[in-house]
Amino acid sequence: MTRLLEFTKMHGAGNDYIYVNTLKYPIAHPERLSVVWSDRHKGIGGDGLVLIGAADDADFSMRIFNNDGSEAKMCGNASRCIGKYLYEYGLTDKTTIRLSTLSGVKVLHLVVGTDNHVESVTVDMGVPRTAVAQQCATPDGSLTEGVVVATDGRRYTGTFVSMGNPHFVVFVDDAESFPVSEVGPTLEFASLFPERCNIEFATVRPDGSIRMRVWERGSGVTMACGTGACATAVAAALTHRTDRSCHVDMDGGSLSINWREHDGRVMMAGPATRVFDGVIDYEE
Repeated sequence: MTRLLEFTKMHGAGNDYIYVNTLKYPIAHPERLSVVWSDRHKGIGGDGLVLIGAADDADFSMRIFNNDGSEAKMCGNASRCIGKYLYEYGLTDKTTIRLSTLSGVKVLHLVVGTDNHVESVTVDMGVPRTAVAQQCATPDGSLTEGVVVATDGRRYTGTFVSMGNPHFVVFVDDAESFPVSEVGPTLEFASLFPERCNIEFATVRPDGSIRMRVWERGSGVTMACGTGACATAVAAALTHRTDRSCHVDMDGGSLSINWREHDGRVMMAGPATRVFDGVIDYEE
């Protein structure tokens, strides 16, 4: 049976997803649909599929499927877009929204302009962790700020940070010219990372801002990664490269990250943009 399904294409700093309100349009097999719909030549095009739904422990829920069909635990850019979607499409009138994800409940703080449009969203991303055995397993069972990964005959030293999902941050001389698409997949699938890993390549600028490029687990090179920006800022602070607050500039835009000292929580602020609404045939 085929029916029409409404969707919205949105992006946060260029990290673009296809959003479906499953309260109105419940769908089966999202892992398969994400592969088909994310195809930039034959489908809608995007980094993946995001489902907005009900939640028992929060106001709404979010599920994220990468463009290879794998399910992600969290996406900072997608969570900001969901905040904008929920408010502007009238699903809520709250400007503080609790969002249930596979990495826990995240709190969204919306900044609404005089035109009643959401101008920006700040997300409480929680407390980062640098020791998650199931996500990163060093030979001696411990995690440090100088994790070494050997792959393809080369060694990369970086910092492992979990924002609910795993990240390995490598500081390089010039992130702009670094061969992300070559090195990224070898590190994603390195044996050190049992669940695979998101890989960030970053350079700290003289003004304290960070230029970062990302290879996302399950999606490859993307324009931006919210959890990756948070992990990069935490790694930079841990290794004394920056203060606890900084701007992270990615291919698709910039995010402001504040790793609060008083409670250890990471606050991520940035824009969310609606690109277009559409209708697609959905075969049940």
